[in-house]
Amino acid sequence: MALNTLHDVYHDQLQDLWSANTQSLEIVGELGRAASDKALSEALISGANGISEGIEAIAEICNTHDIKPNGEHCKGMEGLVAEAKAHVLNAEFGDPAVRDAMIITQYQRMVHYALAGYGCLLAFANRLELDGDGAKLQQCLDNTFDGDRTMTDIAMNGGVNAEAA
Repeated sequence: MALNTLHDVYHDQLQDLWSANTQSLEIVGELGRAASDKALSEALISGANGISEGIEAIAEICNTHDIKPNGEHCKGMEGLVAEAKAHVLNAEFGDPAVRDAMIITQYQRMVHYALAGYGCLLAFANRLELDGDGAKLQQCLDNTFDGDRTMTDIAMNGGVNAEAA
């Protein structure tokens, strides 16, 4: 598909972020099961729920534009998922707290990809005056920021990094 208008870019990026979210959903659950810190495990479960909500919101938006959400495959998230598997699930750790610190690292990298995606989509929706889309995307962006802040709090104030040190 040629990308000739901002609408085209918007549709392409909706599909890309749907793919990214879909790919990250399973690994986030695996990270949650691998976590030893209870707060971290619970936050990852909550994160997976938020990803599912984002997938649904993007699918709803795609439906209003008569496009299929699965029209793209996100290579960026594919790489981030591979990194999470290599650095958490397939790595050896002598201390569970060190694994938890790595889980937070890998999760936040995936979250930051989603933050960039939602932020761009929101800017496009606003420029295209797609207010209904914008409201849904703003909610997804806010939820994703909340998840990122929660991970930072668990790392710094919850004690994961202190225990890992």
